[in-house]
Amino acid sequence: MSIEINNLVKDYEGQKAVNNISFRVAKGEIVGFLGPNGAGKSTTMKILTGYIPPTGGQAFVCGIDVTTNPLDAKKKIGYLPESNALYYDMYVREYLSFIADTHQLPERAKAVERAIDVVGLNREAHKKIGQLSKGYKQRVGLAAALIHDPEVLILDEPTSGLDPNQIIEIREVIRRQGQDKTVLFSSHILQEVEAICDRVIIINLGTLVADDALSNLQQKRGGQQAVVVKFDTAVNKQLLENIAAVTSIEVQTGAQYKLLTADADNVRKQILKVALEHNLNIVSLQSEEHRLEDIFRSLTAAQPAAPTEQPSVNEQQ
Repeated sequence: MSIEINNLVKDYEGQKAVNNISFRVAKGEIVGFLGPNGAGKSTTMKILTGYIPPTGGQAFVCGIDVTTNPLDAKKKIGYLPESNALYYDMYVREYLSFIADTHQLPERAKAVERAIDVVGLNREAHKKIGQLSKGYKQRVGLAAALIHDPEVLILDEPTSGLDPNQIIEIREVIRRQGQDKTVLFSSHILQEVEAICDRVIIINLGTLVADDALSNLQQKRGGQQAVVVKFDTAVNKQLLENIAAVTSIEVQTGAQYKLLTADADNVRKQILKVALEHNLNIVSLQSEEHRLEDIFRSLTAAQPAAPTEQPSVNEQQ
């Protein structure tokens, strides 16, 4: 097992940033690690990477205890933190050469060029890091995380601040790396997690609230779908409430309604029938499965305010 966490706890002056969580990630998996701000994601990642020690429990990377053998564990890990710390006065190749030297790689120049090629930095590799755009700075950080060809990649908000084109490019880099590496991938951009990951782990207030394939999480919500209908003008909501098999209705705008149901096909037919009987004009009518956003909100909403994860350190999720 590439990543194994057993009953992990991190306590800051009586406040549990991580509260007895356990999970495993196997080789070849790309797993989304999700949670609202203050949930404990970054703290868990910092424990896994050996930046901070746990208060209790154990964390293993490729079978190595990160607490008792931190240096050996770090050799197996490529880590891109949310705050991508770079030396802006260094040139791209100069910086990556420095990172390769830190890892004591035998063929430093080859490792640098391979990392540049993998993340698509070739066009900008001659520049100083400070001259690069946000997207290319992020690529430099990812190249540094990959330069020693680690077995495990831990990525904390790797697409933060990128434009749509850059997000797609970084997504493809992560997907390719996930073919033969283990990737733990944290992001607030849930569409990215849906696009990259088949499995998600969700924590809230330091506690594990979900760990399953995305498809299974959708089924566990009762196999329901949302039918979204938009009329050209607001209609009497009771007309829609009277439709059989509708469990709830959300008014999204004055003329758009979201109906939850376990029988979407039948509900769509009934909506068309209601529209015909009452001379209503439908602008759009479509079905959608529960998105990750819906699942995330249902598992983390309506909770008390989360405690600060690490009062003594600038810890931002």
